[in-house]
Amino acid sequence: MEDTVRYFGRATGRVQGVGFRYFVQQNARELRVTGWVKNMDDGSVTMELQGTQDLIDEMEKRIRQGNYFIQVKSLEFEPREPVEKEKLFDIRH
Repeated sequence: MEDTVRYFGRATGRVQGVGFRYFVQQNARELRVTGWVKNMDDGSVTMELQGTQDLIDEMEKRIRQGNYFIQVKSLEFEPREPVEKEKLFDIRH
């Protein structure tokens, strides 16, 4: 667990109604990053990502890149305390 980091993140742009949460979840599962992602009422999407710093850096790169539908205008992260024994990456509602 000593190499594990966790970040709270907030993304804005074209990130709702375009499969963004599923995109984040799919990439997290591929990379074995745990945490969650959730749509917010203001049109942003918040998330917590947990894994090694290298994996979180790769997640950030993929999220910023997006895809044909997803266009991330801003993505900000701030550190959080890691959650022990977390195994999954969930979409929260």
